[in-house]
Amino acid sequence: MSFSIRLTKEEKMLAESYAKLHSVSLGEAFKNALFEKIEDEYDIAIAEEAYKEYLENPKTYSIDEAEEILNK
Repeated sequence: MSFSIRLTKEEKMLAESYAKLHSVSLGEAFKNALFEKIEDEYDIAIAEEAYKEYLENPKTYSIDEAEEILNK
């Protein structure tokens, strides 16, 4: 699949500089940025859900208790 986006001259220069700095093509730089953003938002959603669960039951565990629970 391919797509196109419109960039200002300054945006294009910045994107090209970023791609060059990381030794990737411009397309690869945009692809990496997109999936990194998706990953970050997913992580935030999971963290928010975990925090919500914690607020409902604020029980905490020691390292030993956590190891015991996880090794069952």
